[in-house]
Amino acid sequence: MASKAATPSARNRTLIVVESPSKAKTINKYLGDKYTVFASVGHIKDLPKKEIGLDFEHHYEPRYEIIAGKEKVVRQLKKLAAEADEILIATDPDREGEAIAWHISNEIGATKKPVFRVLFNEITKNAIIAAIQEPRQIDYRLVRSQQTRQGLDKIVGYKISPFLWNVVLRGLSAGRVQSVALRLICEREAEINRFEIQEYWTIGAEFMTPGKESFRTKLVRFDGDKPEITNQTQAETIAALVREGNYSVSEIAPRVQQRKPPLPFTTSLLQQAASNQLGFGSQKTMRIAQQLYEGIDLGAEGAAGLITYMRTDSTRIGTEAVAQARAYIDSQFGKEYIGFGGAAKSGKNAQDAHEAIRPTSIAKKPEQVKQFLSAEQFKLYELIWKRFLAAMMAPAKIEQTRVDVEDQSSRFLFRATGNRILFPGFMRVYDDQRELDYEAQRSTKEDVEKEPTVQLPERIAVKESLALEDVDRKQSFTRPPARYSEATLVKDLDNYGIGRPSTYASIFSTLQDRRYVELEKKKIIPTELGKDVSLILVANFPDLFNVGFTAFMEDELDKVASGEDEYEQVLDNFYKPLETVLSLRKSDPLIPQNSETTTCEKCGVGQMVVKWTASGKFLGCSHYPKCKNIKTIATNKEKPKDSGIVCPSCKEGHMLLRKGRLGAFLACSNYPKCNTLLNLNKQRHIEPLKTPPVLTDILCAKCGAPLYLRSGKRGLWLGCSKFPKCRGRLAWSTLDETARNRWEAVMAEHQKAHPAVTLTMTDGKPVPMTIPVDDIISRAEESGLVTAPAEAAAEVTA
Repeated sequence: MASKAATPSARNRTLIVVESPSKAKTINKYLGDKYTVFASVGHIKDLPKKEIGLDFEHHYEPRYEIIAGKEKVVRQLKKLAAEADEILIATDPDREGEAIAWHISNEIGATKKPVFRVLFNEITKNAIIAAIQEPRQIDYRLVRSQQTRQGLDKIVGYKISPFLWNVVLRGLSAGRVQSVALRLICEREAEINRFEIQEYWTIGAEFMTPGKESFRTKLVRFDGDKPEITNQTQAETIAALVREGNYSVSEIAPRVQQRKPPLPFTTSLLQQAASNQLGFGSQKTMRIAQQLYEGIDLGAEGAAGLITYMRTDSTRIGTEAVAQARAYIDSQFGKEYIGFGGAAKSGKNAQDAHEAIRPTSIAKKPEQVKQFLSAEQFKLYELIWKRFLAAMMAPAKIEQTRVDVEDQSSRFLFRATGNRILFPGFMRVYDDQRELDYEAQRSTKEDVEKEPTVQLPERIAVKESLALEDVDRKQSFTRPPARYSEATLVKDLDNYGIGRPSTYASIFSTLQDRRYVELEKKKIIPTELGKDVSLILVANFPDLFNVGFTAFMEDELDKVASGEDEYEQVLDNFYKPLETVLSLRKSDPLIPQNSETTTCEKCGVGQMVVKWTASGKFLGCSHYPKCKNIKTIATNKEKPKDSGIVCPSCKEGHMLLRKGRLGAFLACSNYPKCNTLLNLNKQRHIEPLKTPPVLTDILCAKCGAPLYLRSGKRGLWLGCSKFPKCRGRLAWSTLDETARNRWEAVMAEHQKAHPAVTLTMTDGKPVPMTIPVDDIISRAEESGLVTAPAEAAAEVTA
């Protein structure tokens, strides 16, 4: 029997309270016996789950309660606080962390010990010691700001969600920020559907210099205007005219331009770059970044935090980090590569509470720590390390040369552009120009696609005659606005000032969990349910679910944090107008889907109106129940996704990711011929197939059915074969020694006959069981194992 872990003691010590056990482990390494580090494992108190938790009669005061399952943590906190000489609360350095610190302080307040707040922007020895030497009081303004956000979100959730239940479907929910994000996604989809594709043609030509060097050009002027070629006939006619001309170089225009280094990562920029370059979702990026921040075991060196705090909207870099980076650049590349890092300005809505995301030590090169990191941790750390170093380096100098070619009558102007690197600067480290072009884009409606540069001839001069080698005609079509990806959604939310660094990752996952959106080929597509919910919310609450108002409320939260505005006033200004609109809309909801109806063809009296059920929406007669005429319109069922995992039983089907009433699971595509299922745990990792139980001749004391013998983490155990109808069990220790020996031998033989099953992908490689199934599917899509979303198969129940 395993011994219980020893209860920590804080007697005659300073107690440091953090959120995460891994952070506690890292900090413990740097501090001596005078400190005890204890992890609260996140929040200890919260608003009630099943009610709004705000007292509307008394200034909207929140009513908190201990989170279920955290009672033991609170008891330990109180015990340690009573023993300690002093308490330092070192929860995360943001508003959420400040609120957690406030709750902890309130719970241990009866001990009357001195309680201080310390901030760790990075988990390194110097930073921890420096923070401990500069304790401060808990900032109640930050706590109030967090409470204001939570209060606003609760009001929307508990006041508007019931409205959706009455109008659409019970169980739906609305969110203050998520619903605005959904509106952006739905409006983009509507724009795509309205878009009319237009055909156009471009003309290209290849010329040869007298020195036999060729280069490609594009027609940019025809008879003094930009060529507008809308069909093949026009293209053929112009191409024929081009072939008749004699051509020479009309102008060579070189210019030197500086290419500025990228900004260091904010949370938003990190999530976008990780999505674009690594294929990581926002939640995955933040989960890995949290691990790098809290500490990684680096062998003999022990645990160490590799990056600074990862929730920030600032691009500011501290003077010490700038100095270290400049010294490193000087030693590795030379003085001419040192830039002006640290002077970047943050956006107008940035709180600027922390530095940008950077490595805690530039000396910890990615390759040096690679052996201690998982593949995904390494990729993200390398991205952060290179980005920070590049941000501290000098701009690149690029010579861009434009060559214009014209015919003798100047009817046709062809152009080619070539680049030559004069000084690489930051590009020695970070040369992902596509990512930098993406970040420079203001609009997310267009995919990054710049005109390619060409290799210009080494020797070319103005008025030099050129030989026309080839003329080509290319047919193209105008493209509709690009659908949102996770990266571009975060980019727009950040640009509009909606949400904050701590909320970006949860916005998309919440919409996905509610089945308002789906992710196909890394693009976000609203479901029918999502479009309907957004349409109804916007129609009934146009002033609430819009970009401008949501951004305004973010500014109000910042004012509460700075003391310029009051908690009660902000909630009052939000709630009272909402209550007025809501009282009107409850009795007279606007349903745009029913703005144009047709008369029921069966009864001739009622109108065919849109109605919703859990499985989809349909047209139903308004004269129901006298007339029961219905017509199906759409389904809400989520399409199964092919995981690329071979079915371990039939070896023919693929395991499809499905959703049942008990959650997500994997099921064989050959159902009902093969009914193999694989369960997922809370982290969405695949649970290995369990050895089937042994049917014994021992009877259940509750129902008289035979008991099953199973092997668990703590050894063999007996449970009723009629589970879950009967939950009867028999303690293994109650069997006599002879019976135990007998059944142990039976189980040993049974396990030999049923060896552990190894799961494999369709390419024969083993399934990575230590990552979520969503990441397995993403990898399968990237490697071509999964080519398209799986077609809906027969119903399977988990």
